This record gives sequence, C-alpha cells and structure tokens, in this order.
Amino acid sequence: MTVTAVSRCLTLLEMLASEAQSVELSDIAGRLDMPASAVHRLLTTLVNHGWVTQDATSQNYALSLRLSTLAFRNLDARNVPDVVQSVLNRLATQTQEYCRLAILEGPDLVWVARAQGATTGLRYDPDMGQEIVLHATANGKAWLATLPEEQALEIVYSRGFTAKRKLGPNSAQTIDELRIRLNETREQGFATSVEEGEAGTAAVAVPFRANSDVDAPVAGTISVAGPLMRITEDRWPDLARALHTAAAELSYIWPVRTRQRTVTPLIVAAGVVR
Repeated sequence: MTVTAVSRCLTLLEMLASEAQSVELSDIAGRLDMPASAVHRLLTTLVNHGWVTQDATSQNYALSLRLSTLAFRNLDARNVPDVVQSVLNRLATQTQEYCRLAILEGPDLVWVARAQGATTGLRYDPDMGQEIVLHATANGKAWLATLPEEQALEIVYSRGFTAKRKLGPNSAQTIDELRIRLNETREQGFATSVEEGEAGTAAVAVPFRANSDVDAPVAGTISVAGPLMRITEDRWPDLARALHTAAAELSYIWPVRTRQRTVTPLIVAAGVVR
C-alpha cells in the first residue's frame, strides 16, 4: 500500500469517526474530494478487515466499534484510567462541574479521561473525540504557557488559527493575541477559556507533571469546564485551587503508571508468572 493510500485511508476513518449515522458512498467521496471508485476500494478493504460496517439495506457505511475497542485497549495498557479516575471523580464532586484530563502526545494533547460533577441545571457533555485546539482551549494554553514563548508560538503558527470544528467567538486570531493570553496564563498560574473553544462555554485548566519534581516534564493537563453562566470569573480562583490540588495528586501518582507498564513484562521475562 502506498503512502498516499494510507493517508487516504486514515482521512476516511477520521471522517467516519465524526458521524453518528451511516453515510452514503457518494457523500463520503464528495467530502473527501476523491473519486467514488477509489473510496469504494478503500471501504471494501476496511469492511473486510472489520474497521467499517456496511448497512445491508441502505448500503451506507459507518465506522465499526473495533477502533474504539483498540483505543480502550491502549488506554488500559497504559493504566491511564485506573491512575487518574479517582482524582477526576473527586475534582468533579468538589467543583460540581465537568472535569477532563488530557495527556501530552508529542506536540498534541489528547483527551483520555473525564468525570461529570454537574447534578442539576445545564450539563456540559462534550465529545471526548473532539480535537484539542491548543490556542483556543484552557488545556492547550495551560500547556503552551509552560514552554519557552518562541516554541509555543511556533507550534501554533505552524498549524494556523483555524480548526476542523467551529471555534468560539473569542478565540485568538493572531500571534500577538495568543502571546498576550499566554502571558496572562503565566501570571495568574492557570489558563482560562471564555467562549474560545466553543460558544457558550468556559473552562479553567492547569498542567500536571510526570512526577513531583518542580522541573519534571509536563505529562498533561486537567480542567474544569461548563456553561458560561456557571464558570464565571469570580469562581476562577477557587476552581484553580482545586485544580492545582488535583494536579499535585496526579504528579505524585503518575510514576505508578510507568512502573505498572514495565513491571509485568519484567516479571514474565524472569519466569515468575505461573
């Protein structure tokens, strides 16, 4: 398979991942700007390997659950849910808002865990598969603010100020705007997003490190988010304190994740497992 074919296949999977219902072949070809015959060949291969399903009646295509299973298998292998969920649950209970954790993967942040603390009123339940737009989210800015300014701005500049999804009306549009917001993040010790990632919502976020050392590398970010009417500026300090406490807990227990990933293979190699 050529590099072009692999790229097309991945683009196709990404497109289907955002669809709740099955999609017609012609619609897929139109969105991907590819010949229907080429799309059909890719879909046939993916169906044969179980990554895509085809409805027997409509003949439309949809992503199978195999990719989701693979993702959960990888998270389990990394021991991410077990390590962080109790911390997130406590934070959600304390703040009574939606809490999420993202881990750093190269120059990207990826959502891996969440906890819902809102029990009454409006509930904020965003898609966990949603892209984390670094310049327009509290999580993104919380991480970028830990980097040297030149490096942070270069990461965003290389991607531009657009996104695959619609952003909020207050998202930064220029490097100068982003520079100001990152400076604010550093000064106040936490990042905020007010109708930047999406309209009608706000969030507060902080980074957490791979261990308790102050100079340890950043492992990810943790945030509290909700409707704009609840995540108001007067709540930011209290939410930030709760987040910093949770981040300290994560930094303390995060090395357990590494040990859990390495101990078992070593035991098996030594012939201890019976």
